[in-house]
Amino acid sequence: MKTNNLKIGDKAPDFSAPDQNNENITLSDFRGKKVILYFYPKDNTPGCTAEACGFRDHYPSLSARGYVVIGVSTDDADSHQRFISRHQLPFILITDAEKKVHTLYNTWQEKKMYGRTFMGTLRHTFLIDEQGYIEKIITKVNTKNPVEQIWTS
Repeated sequence: MKTNNLKIGDKAPDFSAPDQNNENITLSDFRGKKVILYFYPKDNTPGCTAEACGFRDHYPSLSARGYVVIGVSTDDADSHQRFISRHQLPFILITDAEKKVHTLYNTWQEKKMYGRTFMGTLRHTFLIDEQGYIEKIITKVNTKNPVEQIWTS
């Protein structure tokens, strides 16, 4: 499975970006852990909420298996804080208003909906191993059960 030029086995692009508390985090901070890096369009929308709550509901089992969950959207830190508070999300949300992380992962692209063309976030999930290599790319995310896709091939 491939997303533009990123593919399984590639080194995951490192980044530095602010989280919901405006604290900079980098992907390399999580070396030695498995990372679920998921890109989603917008806080507090139905599909994005279902996806985030799916990760929340399975967070204990994900953590037990050594996973760190990091969500990425173009929303600002205040929006992320409201989203986290409203849905008790126990994981990091990165704010990527300048679309730097989206660009690294090729998830900011032209989309078409209802006859309209616009730029937006592709809902993709990247599983990154302990050494920082992409081990899985999910391009057709099931927002109601995103964790099931992590466990299956």
